[in-house]
Amino acid sequence: MPTNEQRRATAKRKLERQLERRAERARKRRIYTIVGSVAAALIVIGAVVATFVLTNRDSDGQTASASTTTSAPAAPGEPGQLPPFAAPAGLGENCQYPKAAEASKPNNPPRAGKVPTEPAQVSASMETTQGDIGLMLDNAKAPCTVNSFASLAQQGYFNDTPCHRLTTTPGLSVLQCGDPTGEGTGGPGYEFANEYPTNQFQPDDPRLNEPVLYPRGTLAMANAGPNTNGSQFFLVYKDSQLPPGYTVFGTIDETGLATLDKIGGAGVAGGAGDGKPATDVKINSVLLD
Repeated sequence: MPTNEQRRATAKRKLERQLERRAERARKRRIYTIVGSVAAALIVIGAVVATFVLTNRDSDGQTASASTTTSAPAAPGEPGQLPPFAAPAGLGENCQYPKAAEASKPNNPPRAGKVPTEPAQVSASMETTQGDIGLMLDNAKAPCTVNSFASLAQQGYFNDTPCHRLTTTPGLSVLQCGDPTGEGTGGPGYEFANEYPTNQFQPDDPRLNEPVLYPRGTLAMANAGPNTNGSQFFLVYKDSQLPPGYTVFGTIDETGLATLDKIGGAGVAGGAGDGKPATDVKINSVLLD
């Protein structure tokens, strides 16, 4: 028969698990709207790589102020590569989600303030009309972003929404989703600040404008400029070149990459290199495991 001390310890563990689950649910209310407009195309001479800047058109020129108040490191590493991660001071201590344009689909903003950075990774399953896409969300590197994405997913924000944009160019091969309107202009009604890799640079570092490699299997946020993340995100199915202003918040598993390869192989409607996928892609659900 358990002692009173053992019963108290069991009750305490149960309460801690409940609080962790509540925190996890709260962290899933905020994936941002990534609008699929091409803001710029850079030709990298020698590599002959076209870089298309992914922007969000629902901001109406508004930009959220950065929620990080600490200096970023100097972003060492190989030129043309994502910098190695070094946790900035205060990571996840003050996540803010200020109101932006009207929400494209009803949702509650995620919990603001301090959010957990543990567990370091959170697995998620995205079911689409073209196949399943397994995701591993990187909570240790982008806790404010994962907090928003998880919050929106748990509220069903992504359910029955299209992936409105596909690019199949040599320099940029991504599928963009997260806009309930399907027009590339929708969002959750709030914005939040960039995280990795942007926070590895000083704000005035010229390297923020230089393309780096976002490798195949990267999950990242689209935006309309610094600190304007919302619900739109993109999935990289071939190595792509982009400036380091798009928050990387996870990776895609092999099953997901096979699904994306099928979607990318079908091409863009009308035969262009950028636009609506030739094969309709709709997210049925996003579930956190």
